[in-house]
Parts: sequence; structure tokens; C-alpha cells
Amino acid sequence: MTEPGIGRRPDHLAAVPDAPPDPGQLLRAVARGDEQAFERLYELVAARVYGLIRRVLRDPAQAEEVAQEVLVEVWRTAARFDPARGSATSWVFTIAHRRVVDRVRAEQAATARDMRVGAGSIDTPYDAVADEVTGRLERQQVRRCLDDLTELQREAVTLAYYQGHTYAQVAELLGTSLTTVKARMRDGLVRLRYCLGAAA
Repeated sequence: MTEPGIGRRPDHLAAVPDAPPDPGQLLRAVARGDEQAFERLYELVAARVYGLIRRVLRDPAQAEEVAQEVLVEVWRTAARFDPARGSATSWVFTIAHRRVVDRVRAEQAATARDMRVGAGSIDTPYDAVADEVTGRLERQQVRRCLDDLTELQREAVTLAYYQGHTYAQVAELLGTSLTTVKARMRDGLVRLRYCLGAAA
């Protein structure tokens, strides 16, 4: 006679959902080019990445842009994640923190430069110029690659990354199915990855 609970799931646990996916495992799958793993990782971290950035940047549009840059960087550099040095979410948030600090520094550098020019001085430190130029070039590169997507892919990616919507919300906003949105996002991300990799 089988003991209770052995060989079958207890009735009171039958409706309990499976544990949420492990971000570390997802990130390792993303490093292998798994778009579905990236979709799941995005669902787990995108809102928190945007929230972290939004606490630092007062401008929602800038926060959305930086969040987009962070998630594209996660996609491109997932192979650099080392679980021995910390968790996957910590690694993602470190990228977000670095990006938002870079943006703040660039904004401060631009403001300081404008003030110096107004005062008759054009002595801008090299680091401030380099930071600003690098940031602008990266943003231009992302925009250029977005322009290479089809209109449907660009709409889905923009709604998800720039505006922080979930896949389900994107499907509702575009009046299409979740499966279609995921396909658009997957194809768009593959093209973005190729474009950004080729331009690097």
C-alpha cells in the first residue's frame, strides 16, 4: 500500500503554481541566445529596472530610454554574467545603476559645460566630453537599429522597452494576441542583437 503523499501531489497543493523561474538560469540561457528565456527574464526584471532608474531620473522619457539601454545590454552581454560574483538580478541592477549614473554624469557635464560657455570659459574636462559623446553614440546606435525593424516589431519593442509595458499589455495596446506579440518581440530582438553586434 502506498503511503499518503508518496508518488502523487497532495490535493491541497494541486493548484499551487510552480516556483518562479530562476533569473540565473534564465540569464545563462539568454547567453546561449534563447529569446524565450530573455522574454521571461524581461518579465521578471523590467519593471524593477525601470523603477530603479526612475527614482534617480525625474524625466520618465529619459528613464524609459535608459531602461531600454540596460535591457539591450543585458541581452548583448549575458555571457559575462558570473554567478560566483553575485545573483543574476544583482548583475542586472548593477548594469542599470552604472547606466543611470552615466546618464546623470552626462547631464551634469552638459549643464556644467553650458554654464562655463555662458561665463566665457570653454575648458570642459575630457572625461565629461567622452562620457557625453559615448552616451549619445550609443543612443543613436540603438535608434538606428530600431529604425531597421519592421513597423510591427518596432511598435512591440518600443511599447515594451521604452514604455515599460508587459507583453500582455503590449498585446492589448496593439489589439493582437499575446503569441503574435511574443513573436514580434523575439524576431525584433534577434534583429536588434545582430544590428548592435555588427555596429559594435
